[in-house]
Amino acid sequence: MGFLFENLKHYHSNIKIVAINEHCTVYEFFAENGKGTMTSYEVFPGIELTYNDFKMGECFDNRYPKKNVMEINHCNQGRFETELQDGSFVYLKEGDFSVNMLGRRTKNSSFPLEHYYGISVVIDLEAAKTLSNHLMEDIEIDLYALRERLCFGDHCFIMRATTAINHIFSELYTVPNEIKRGYFKLKILELFLFLSTVDVSQNFEVPQYLSRAQVECVKQIKHYLVSHLDQQFTLNELSRQFGISLTAMKTCFKGVYGTTIFSFVRGYRMQIAAQMLLEGKENVTEIAGRVGYSNASKFAAAFKKELAVSPMQYKKNCLIGVGSIRLE
Repeated sequence: MGFLFENLKHYHSNIKIVAINEHCTVYEFFAENGKGTMTSYEVFPGIELTYNDFKMGECFDNRYPKKNVMEINHCNQGRFETELQDGSFVYLKEGDFSVNMLGRRTKNSSFPLEHYYGISVVIDLEAAKTLSNHLMEDIEIDLYALRERLCFGDHCFIMRATTAINHIFSELYTVPNEIKRGYFKLKILELFLFLSTVDVSQNFEVPQYLSRAQVECVKQIKHYLVSHLDQQFTLNELSRQFGISLTAMKTCFKGVYGTTIFSFVRGYRMQIAAQMLLEGKENVTEIAGRVGYSNASKFAAAFKKELAVSPMQYKKNCLIGVGSIRLE
């Protein structure tokens, strides 16, 4: 069991170890709205690589910040939300990665889309200071220098999706089990070398910060929309109903959920419709009405645009095991 568990048990009360061996530990988290799994591998002393797979909205609260622990996060699917001490919020979207010190004072972390899949590399700087003993002669990495370059002034370094980042992380999601241990070492070194040379001045991005009031407002709007899928609303109606300007509503909604209100609602409606089709309790016309469409033809067109097949073809495909959809 690595040092990660000593940190996790402070952040989340409903956590347990479900599998463990010499090099890998699997943790499960349970919450009212779902569960999550973290599969952690010790790559070097003080350095762990973890696959994060969450089907839940909440995550951790940072009650016990760790001064000398660095965390690198890559978001593969979903969105990652962090609430800062000043009440503002910042987000990672698919393809982004961040470098942050866990000593940085934050409040809560969560997943606005209620699903998240990504990789984190957690580095205990003190425990990993002997990393050079494990490297080849021509590779020199100073982890404390990385901290000063990327997290100076207690900043969180965020780099938006690029081909370079995709190159480093993409293969980690498909690496065969039999070569994982050695492959992880190579990838960790590649990541550290990349971070040692990345132009901080060009790549450093001041994240888009949203206020607590803005975030709470658009989350109320989202909850209202998914609770009234059989109804149609204009953006102006939502703006007036929730007391937020049209521009701020559109900007903040996309900031939190990564897409427009229209695209979010259409996608959610089609996922609900797909689930109802598989349950088989209602016909297409009834399902169309349940998700806000006045006639079956408009619903079928929207369904095909979203899922690339007609409602009936989708149901047929799923019955024979082709192209099923999972509601997150």
